[in-house]
Amino acid sequence: MRVLLVEDEREMAAWLERALAQSGFLPEHAPDARTAESLLAASGYDAVIMDLRLPDKHGLVLLREMRNRGDVTPVLILTAQGALQDRVRGLNLGADDFLTKPFALEELEARLAALVRRSRGRQAPCMQCGSLIYDSESRAFGLGGAILHLTPREQAALAVLITRSGMPVEKNQLFNRVFEHDSEAGLDAIEVVLHRLRKKLAGSDVRIVTVRGLGYMLESIDTEADADT
Repeated sequence: MRVLLVEDEREMAAWLERALAQSGFLPEHAPDARTAESLLAASGYDAVIMDLRLPDKHGLVLLREMRNRGDVTPVLILTAQGALQDRVRGLNLGADDFLTKPFALEELEARLAALVRRSRGRQAPCMQCGSLIYDSESRAFGLGGAILHLTPREQAALAVLITRSGMPVEKNQLFNRVFEHDSEAGLDAIEVVLHRLRKKLAGSDVRIVTVRGLGYMLESIDTEADADT
């Protein structure tokens, strides 16, 4: 599930981004309205998490402009305690849900999943690489018809790789999606996560390969071709 996080507070954004990634979401961060508008124009998202106090434009103005141009992406607004006026204005402008700070991550994730289920009657997409399937709504992986049991870091890494299967993902990018920004882990810690993932994928028709100079890539294996060689 691709989520655009529009939040100017660096610490809050970093926490939300890594927490969502470790839960299997695919978050992208916009620190201001201008960046958010650029990202929204360039690609589609399943949902938007939007803080209202942005440095260049109020979040409700950004929301109004989204709706005026026909963008119906579900928007969950983060509000301050007791900000009733913002809630009322937001509902009138097309907000889909609100969450009051401070909040529990579990509630945020549940609300995001509910928004996507309701939006335009769409079902959350499933992504597939060989016999590996990723349900972006439940954030569950299946391999060969069985549930693939993963740690949060393994799940975050594999979610990034499967959304870009067949294309390399840079080491730095993968590390930032899996580990906390203030973590004491070094860059090479991602190798440990990938080693464990490779063991869990061993014997299947899917593998993680290292592309020298470019990063890591998830690819399906042509088992029939391998058998013929």
